[in-house]
Amino acid sequence: MTLETKKNVFIALGKFLSQFSESGNTRKESVLGNEVFFDSFVDLIQLSQSHNGWYTPENVYFAIESWAKALTKENLDTWLNAYNFENSTTKKVALILAGNIPLVGFHDFLSVLITGHQALIKTSSNDQHLLPFLAKYIIHIEPEFTDKITFTEGKLENFDAVIATGSNNTARYFEYYFKDKPSIIRKSRNSVAVLNGQETKGDLVALGKDIFRYFGLGCRNVSKLFVPIGYSFDAFFEAMYEYQEVIHYEKYANNYDYNKAVFLMSNFKLLDNGFLTLKEDNSHASPISSVFYEYYENLSELEQKLELEAENLQCIVSNNLIKNSVAFGQTQQPKLWDYADKIDTITFLLIT
Repeated sequence: MTLETKKNVFIALGKFLSQFSESGNTRKESVLGNEVFFDSFVDLIQLSQSHNGWYTPENVYFAIESWAKALTKENLDTWLNAYNFENSTTKKVALILAGNIPLVGFHDFLSVLITGHQALIKTSSNDQHLLPFLAKYIIHIEPEFTDKITFTEGKLENFDAVIATGSNNTARYFEYYFKDKPSIIRKSRNSVAVLNGQETKGDLVALGKDIFRYFGLGCRNVSKLFVPIGYSFDAFFEAMYEYQEVIHYEKYANNYDYNKAVFLMSNFKLLDNGFLTLKEDNSHASPISSVFYEYYENLSELEQKLELEAENLQCIVSNNLIKNSVAFGQTQQPKLWDYADKIDTITFLLIT
């Protein structure tokens, strides 16, 4: 199978996904495989929340729309033209996927297949349906992928390399268990935002997307704010009211009540607007429904601090206050070449 053939399959998948939106599902006659997959995918989207309570239709649709936008010929060419695929040999790559947000493992899946390898996939118990469905669609479009995709619930065996994603605790287990295999082991990371008080309301509303999308469960969600000494949170909280409906979601509300109670029982000082708490804390990892904050005196010193903590950070959000930072509202829409943990997956797979 040539690289162009593989790209065309994923372009077809992108067109298939482009039919599904929270504002309405629209069947397009030109899309391949609709007679088999369109209605079934609509049903799966609606059932996703019964499989995982955090997978609301809104969040599943957002993930689907994001991948529909990513899987275009222009994006695939821009991404892949930087690599030489000529001397790669086929290997079997084990994928141990996370399930914190919908289709979080799709990029690894795509990378393995686009480089010509076989994917041996162990899905998270929290996300066992979406990726297998898309794999069936891919095989329907191009049957040569049949032998390239295997899902397993048992022990991973007979593979040449591994890409595994988990918590810091599971990462230590992965590093030991896979010590004799070429590997990418991803640990827990968090994203932070750097503010200076000059942000517009539009900036802060967009920042709310980085905080609340997927209920804050992703490593690209902002869980920590760095603000200058004397910063007033009034404008921040005013902007956050755009997202007040989140408290009507029971699982989120339960976390808000629980985490707020824990903080108050520990006599921590909190800022609270009824659906989000702010707590001054040096940690980057805040619990669901809470964002930590930390004061800074000097931006240059803060930038140095963040460089030292780079291994724990996925994204830094700001209005260009920090070099290579992500714009407000954009953390959950990475490009194909925006690699998790800044590890070039394609290069790893080509030299493995």
